[in-house]
Amino acid sequence: ELTLRGVPGMTVLRDGDAVVARTGLGRDRRTVLAGHLDTVPVAANLPVRVDGDARTGTLHGRGTVDMKGGLAVMLRLAAGAASAGPSLPHDLTLVFYDCEEVEAVRNGLGRLTREHPEWVAGDVAVLLEPTDARIEGGCQGTMRVEVEIRGLAAHSARSWRGENAIHHAVQVLDRLVQYRPARVEVDGLEYREGLNAVAVRGGIAGNVVPDRCVVTVNYRFAPDKDETQALAHLHEVFDGFSLTVTDSSPGARPGLTDPLVQSLAMAAGEQVGPKYGWTDVARFTALGIPAVNYGPGNPELAHRDDEHLPVEQLYRCEQVLARWLGLDAASTTPGSPDGV
Repeated sequence: ELTLRGVPGMTVLRDGDAVVARTGLGRDRRTVLAGHLDTVPVAANLPVRVDGDARTGTLHGRGTVDMKGGLAVMLRLAAGAASAGPSLPHDLTLVFYDCEEVEAVRNGLGRLTREHPEWVAGDVAVLLEPTDARIEGGCQGTMRVEVEIRGLAAHSARSWRGENAIHHAVQVLDRLVQYRPARVEVDGLEYREGLNAVAVRGGIAGNVVPDRCVVTVNYRFAPDKDETQALAHLHEVFDGFSLTVTDSSPGARPGLTDPLVQSLAMAAGEQVGPKYGWTDVARFTALGIPAVNYGPGNPELAHRDDEHLPVEQLYRCEQVLARWLGLDAASTTPGSPDGV
């Protein structure tokens, strides 16, 4: 926030831990760049270190990929917008928000869209999530459900008088083992679905046959389905069991037919792929704002203990976005006195 308040021409707004910076030049087009501030928990991968040259080396550590690298690019572009001043061809909004890596009800961008929708309004949005510096269209939806297995409690010394709910969980787990996830083409991009057990809990004591076991299942579904259809599919898979939805977010179609998105894809110059995972492009899409993912870092390294990022990708993404935004290239080159 302090850095953004020092950028000329930006109005800075704050809601909780979310910070929004906006230009107000009255241009016909407003572009929104967004990224989340939080990371998954640290796993002995701090402090961040640089191996090799500061321009061509590698950043190692938690958050380098997901997604402090993208946030750094956003700050550099804020400096470029300030240098462009009144010659900035399009208005720009930068959204730094909290709580993306937790349940959807706590998501900071969701809070902004509910309470301050005018802060995040625009004609096109880019999530600087890690994409290996290529455009990734849309995103998968995600749904977590608890599958409940019931049994009958008994003393473990007289187990024949009970029914072990944990043992019966094999029926749920076997359905997951036998399940074959779909591959779904949406607007020319292939999304791979996934259905996985992510937690199992049951039992109250070491001498009691448990009468209840819960298997938590995460369904990653292609953006051709809405949440109602996704839940209906889960009821089919787990027919006979009680399901409770604990978290759910819709996916987003690629949106690649929008002219502004197409111009960014041309500027990036890489083959467009699907986004495996959920991102906040879905929130922008729900608002009627075309949105794509584009940022530095290999998404396959996100959340891993060996998370690392080639520094070169920071500069590549900065240059592509600066060119697409119409910023003066000199204002965002490394070493510029106006750089952040």
